[in-house]
Amino acid sequence: MNIVILGPPGVGKGTYAEILSNKYDIPKISVGDLFRTAIKDETELGKKIKDYVSSGNLVPDETVIELVKNRLEEDDCGRGFLLDGYPRTVAQAEAIEQFNNIDYAFNFVAPDEVIMSRIGGRRTCRKCGAIYHIKNIPPKVEGTCDRCGDKLIQRSDEKPEVIKNRLVVYREKTKPVVDYLRKKGLLVDIDASYNIEEINEIIAQCEKHLRGLS
Repeated sequence: MNIVILGPPGVGKGTYAEILSNKYDIPKISVGDLFRTAIKDETELGKKIKDYVSSGNLVPDETVIELVKNRLEEDDCGRGFLLDGYPRTVAQAEAIEQFNNIDYAFNFVAPDEVIMSRIGGRRTCRKCGAIYHIKNIPPKVEGTCDRCGDKLIQRSDEKPEVIKNRLVVYREKTKPVVDYLRKKGLLVDIDASYNIEEINEIIAQCEKHLRGLS
């Protein structure tokens, strides 16, 4: 089963992909992680990506496509994969069809107020990087990290006005991709508005479509 994962920041797609990865024993592949690994390993692609990132430019489609293609050719993808963060453009969507068939593109959706509550409630330890949520995963002592005892902070990109802008930018940039995948009959909208205690309701929607593939 070859699955693409889509959704705005804060919708929880990484968590859902992790659960599905463990359940179906297929790798969860994050394009962001691929970037970081390539840069760290100083591969030829990694050097190109580092140059673009360092200069504040977007990594060109052809570089992203080559990186993803190389990863999907590895042995652990033989039974399938969950691809998070790709495609971001129609060109990337068209390219993946040339080297891999896609069974479904799961588009996780939730109202803006739900997403803003999830992101806005996050708190990060300034020392060890542990992540909490003031409602869903609160620390034992308010404002203090359980692991190292340092102070918890709210990142600048997790403040309400910034979150609103991130959602607007995401939708503007991904609309062509979403429209393309929907027209191809690959897109499935998944209601991700459930609370964390009801996460099985979200996973069940995915499994309904995956039963015929496993």
